[in-house]
Amino acid sequence: MEQMKRSSNCGALTKADAGKTVTLNGWVNRKRDHGGISFVNLRDRYGTTQVVVDADAQEALKAVVAELKNEYVIAVEGTVRARPDTMVNPDMATGTIEVVANRVEILTRCELLPFQIDDETDAKEELRLKYRYLDLRSGGMQRRIKLRNDVTFAIREWMQGEGFYEIETPTFIKSTPEGARDYLVPSRLYPGKFYALPQSPQLYKQILMVSGFDKYFQIARCYRDEDARGDRQPEFTQLDIEMSFVGRDDVLSMIEKLFGYVFRKTMNVQLPPTFKRLSYDQALELYGTDKPDLRFGMQLQDFSPWVEGSGFQAFKDALTNGEAERQASLAKGVQSQGGGVKALVVPGKADYSRKQIDELEAAARIYRAKGMAWMKVNAAGGLEGGASKFFADNAAAVITGLGAKPGDLILMVADAKRRIANIALGAVRSKLGKDLGLYDPANHAKDSAARFEFAWIVDFPMFEFNEEENKWDTAHHMFTWPQEQYQATMETDPGSVKGDLYDLVLNGFELASGSIRIHDPELQKRVFRIVGFDPVEAEKKFGFLTEAFKYGAPPHGGIAPGLDRLVMLMAGETSIKEVIAFPKNSFAVSPMDECPNEVEQKQLDELHLSIRYPDK
Repeated sequence: MEQMKRSSNCGALTKADAGKTVTLNGWVNRKRDHGGISFVNLRDRYGTTQVVVDADAQEALKAVVAELKNEYVIAVEGTVRARPDTMVNPDMATGTIEVVANRVEILTRCELLPFQIDDETDAKEELRLKYRYLDLRSGGMQRRIKLRNDVTFAIREWMQGEGFYEIETPTFIKSTPEGARDYLVPSRLYPGKFYALPQSPQLYKQILMVSGFDKYFQIARCYRDEDARGDRQPEFTQLDIEMSFVGRDDVLSMIEKLFGYVFRKTMNVQLPPTFKRLSYDQALELYGTDKPDLRFGMQLQDFSPWVEGSGFQAFKDALTNGEAERQASLAKGVQSQGGGVKALVVPGKADYSRKQIDELEAAARIYRAKGMAWMKVNAAGGLEGGASKFFADNAAAVITGLGAKPGDLILMVADAKRRIANIALGAVRSKLGKDLGLYDPANHAKDSAARFEFAWIVDFPMFEFNEEENKWDTAHHMFTWPQEQYQATMETDPGSVKGDLYDLVLNGFELASGSIRIHDPELQKRVFRIVGFDPVEAEKKFGFLTEAFKYGAPPHGGIAPGLDRLVMLMAGETSIKEVIAFPKNSFAVSPMDECPNEVEQKQLDELHLSIRYPDK
């Protein structure tokens, strides 16, 4: 191998190298034979170079080349030759040259491939994950893993320049309640005791602030033992950040500058200097979700002004019953919005069939809507179809009030709980955005930054009422600072308290979540009491944190953007598996190495464990 070690990679040669003798190593991407001349596209991580074996080459060389198949690993020695202008390939970085081979050596052979390795493959996901090492050779995966590398480097570069220390926190920690189940690691030395893998470095980064480090970050591995569903991974990576002596605006501004740098450095995309801001209540009212996709409009509108004068009893009942429920909740000291009737105007879709409308209604029913009413604006500027007969007397007012036009479709959802009406119709909006291609990147071809619509969601509720257990829970976590104006009435009116919480949303995905933290031990105890967290249990679970706060804790706050999801969105993908080298499938299983797997009895004995299998 020493004699055939590469002198250049497969993406570096240009016309300026013509006449040089070079050695290339790589994989056979494609081979073509044309009338005695053979062409081999040789590929490595850096690119592809065309290798030519001319008709007058030695027979021994031709014999070796005749044996080549896709994905054979070979070494090529040859002379760089400029291609004629008519033969230049503008789609290849090395398209102005070719290498005329005088020697080819097969380093390793490749068996029959389970799927063809192309720039992108249409192979099934399970097959791609089983043979992930082959899938990772594809051009698409190589680009996405490179993008992840570039993003991670740019993050570190900017954070270091701004005075942040990168500090590692433990992987083996104490098990504490953080929302999801912990992955537990049994201790061999201490039978019956367990370490937990961190769901996040939350408590440790707060202790680092108590320790005086002021600005911390970490590219942190996190673990959550959640039920297999959707695009979740049992292990994931987040950019973990914490800062001392800051308020909410300081954290938000820092992230805007960081992301501006990362997008500019890795994609040459100029983001706006500040991102849009919506309160949690605004997001729910206008988009039916706290992670709205702002790449298209179609905001939800309040339809209740036209209900009273109509004959639509279902809508009237939703408002009447909602008000009764609101009064009953107030009597128990719980805030409630009451009922709601929300509308969505879909421009130019009055031609939607009943089947298409039924599909939209099915999306609303998933989110507990009892149904979805509809009507269309006809060419004459009136209402027709569906529920239109109930609004015939005030059709003009409805159309004008909603800003609808001839040819538009109007969709409506009502419920005694306004939140349900919002969320259900928000799900319909999201489905329409996808079905109609309203956020297709092609629509934003003139403005690359328009592919990325960021928004801050702020002023989240601090507490939410658990009707099943008849108690208050924290909406996010127990270490969030309640906004100053609510602290005096926290115990008497928990439902109105807003936390100093903030989420960053990108293209309909929650990209980051953070908050200003509680640094006052007494305020922390009040929050524990409101949610009914037993003081003894609190001391057992979080005593090391509250103990640290007794010794001069600075005001502090932080945020944790998900790195997997960030790179996924930057790459224009919809699954984080496309930007993770070795992901698990949707069942938290790795088909490649068959993980998780059983272990030997000897290992269980050393850990003092026995397995109890569930009943079949």
